[in-house]
Amino acid sequence: MNTSSETTLIPAREGFYFPAEWHPHVATWLSWPHTEASWTRERQELMFPAYIDFIKAIAESEQVCINAHNEIVMQAAKLRLLAAGADLSRITLLPHPTNDSWCRDHGPAFLINPEKKQRMIVNWGYNAWGNKYPPYDRDDLIPVQIAHYRGLEYVTPGIIMEGGSVEFNGAGTVLTSRACLLNQNRNSHLKQADIERYLCDYYGVQQVLWVEEGIVGDDTDGHIDDTVRFVNEDTVLAAYEPNPNDDNYTFLQEIHRELRAMLLPNGKQLNIVELPMPDPVFSDGLRLPASYANFLITNGAVIVPTFRCDKDQQALDIIGLYFPDRKIIGIDSTDIVWGLGSFHCLSQQEPAI
Repeated sequence: MNTSSETTLIPAREGFYFPAEWHPHVATWLSWPHTEASWTRERQELMFPAYIDFIKAIAESEQVCINAHNEIVMQAAKLRLLAAGADLSRITLLPHPTNDSWCRDHGPAFLINPEKKQRMIVNWGYNAWGNKYPPYDRDDLIPVQIAHYRGLEYVTPGIIMEGGSVEFNGAGTVLTSRACLLNQNRNSHLKQADIERYLCDYYGVQQVLWVEEGIVGDDTDGHIDDTVRFVNEDTVLAAYEPNPNDDNYTFLQEIHRELRAMLLPNGKQLNIVELPMPDPVFSDGLRLPASYANFLITNGAVIVPTFRCDKDQQALDIIGLYFPDRKIIGIDSTDIVWGLGSFHCLSQQEPAI
């Protein structure tokens, strides 16, 4: 039987760190949609085909672990997956109650220590992006439930932190945004230096690089996984909008200016690659946070949201240049992004040692 316990150690001092997303995975974690928190019932029926295609794409090269709210949700999920021809031997459904589906933010942060051949989990606090969407009590318990399931030690820093707000190069650097991490609706008692200390201590990084804002329509207050993504230790794909009349133009121009001023610990500048933004996606007059940057890297593929747009193929081609050893899989996310997130937001990788 797996056992786990809470520890008070500081992970960085013990040699633990959060690896880059391209590091080999044991699995990818999801939380099955079951309420109307992000999609109405009608919208769920529209988004499920793409969601299941996403699961099947992950399962081609690694295990998929899914938090399923209860036995009824678990059985409904199995029926949908079987009907779609999914390989259930690559999919594990677990009875972990949830409020919503955004596992990137409420799921566990897995750390590794290759020298000790150990892993552990950081149990960050979660408050649904500044208490915007209560209740979130079940989602907040997910990291500890997964720690028990895996038999891993976990540490609880005692502050709010979301997986979509941080982006790692696996070599000591994390990118994040002030609009999110310094927002008063997260950790109002902490200043930027305090947040940086938590990031260094509990993610095992040595450097925190900050951009200011996110994109229009992002209800997370500016998650970095919609704007800037590392594809190797010194290269980022950065969302770019050339149209000065677009609402994202000024925000993204500023992010590029900030990125150009950054230096890595070895003194190198970032290699910045422009990743186009899709044409605006609207629903009921609301601009949705559609971005090609919200891709997920798996052991065998990069799964990229597409938006029925003539820029889709251009984005897939650019991403493919940096992952020649992986399949580049575009999946239509038009109905998924109605819930204000996409494939990276829905998932959290579990690294191998």
